[in-house]
Amino acid sequence: MAEPPPPATRWALAGPARGGYADNFARLVASGADVDGEARLADALLPRGARVLDVGSGMGRVAAALLARGHDVLAVEPDADLVAQSRRTYPAVEVVHADVLELSLDEVGTFDLVVCVGNVLVFLADGTERRVLAHLRSMLAPGGRVLAGFHLRGGPAAARHYPPDELVADAEAAGLRVDLRAGSYELHPANDEYAVWLLSPAD
Repeated sequence: MAEPPPPATRWALAGPARGGYADNFARLVASGADVDGEARLADALLPRGARVLDVGSGMGRVAAALLARGHDVLAVEPDADLVAQSRRTYPAVEVVHADVLELSLDEVGTFDLVVCVGNVLVFLADGTERRVLAHLRSMLAPGGRVLAGFHLRGGPAAARHYPPDELVADAEAAGLRVDLRAGSYELHPANDEYAVWLLSPAD
């Protein structure tokens, strides 16, 4: 029996309210602004030529920066408009138009790092956090890790509030442990505004 399609995400349910994301980052990229903070940290966590999965890759800026640093990157994005923007802006990035829960391990293989940044976890479908985290864990190669980040407060209006203790509980239920919590992609101390997490398999 085929798996049912993934439920609608908070991102999809936000409707027109989500349009500002694409426009904002398009302006930043066109202006030459530094939009590589997440990619710099991800690169520092990896050996050369590592395999990376960028979940909720948006317009492709993180995937493109990691590709430029010599990594083998696969991007996955469920929003058709963002997939089109990514393909226009960064044509070298391989981007799959799908929900991450639709990715098959048999089809895409395993990864040294799964990048799940830019508020992706707080835009998931309601109640799917543990399912998504377990799915990400299943796609990790030996020694692989998950890099995630989201606003704790002051984030997009359509996003959920995801308290740190709930993320820790969900990660542990999914077979992951928290190796690091920081307050930015430059590894500032943990704070109440933004959380950056490094997760790895618990066993």
